[in-house]
Amino acid sequence: MLHNLLLYVHILSAIVSIGPFFVLLPTAKKLATAEGAEQEAYLLTFRFAIRLAKHTGHILVVSGILLAVMGSWSWNTPWIVMTVLILLSSLFFLARAFSPKLRKLNEPGQDKQQIVRALQRSIWIYLFLLLMMLWFMVTKPSLW
Repeated sequence: MLHNLLLYVHILSAIVSIGPFFVLLPTAKKLATAEGAEQEAYLLTFRFAIRLAKHTGHILVVSGILLAVMGSWSWNTPWIVMTVLILLSSLFFLARAFSPKLRKLNEPGQDKQQIVRALQRSIWIYLFLLLMMLWFMVTKPSLW
């Protein structure tokens, strides 16, 4: 029963961690032409999505650790090792990928189109990292 609950929490937190970034793709496109209060609304959406992903990511990690401890998986299992490595790289990437760019949008004299393109690229890279982790967790490949 506890295992099933943890698994549910783990899967739900994965969904909530990944999902908002798909919403950010069209939001970034609209941000390119937005001004004033409209731009602030889109920036608020970005900040909320990133904050949500961070917090649900904590739940995801804790529930994953508990599932690994309760289960029969070794920490040396290839899919766990790869997931942890990608997780660490995604944390590093997340810390640098969005907030600095979002701050630049409010600075005068910045090339807004270039910043929005960089945001879109960051969204795709981060989605790729998240989906790679998801793939490892779902397929559990034997790499070595």
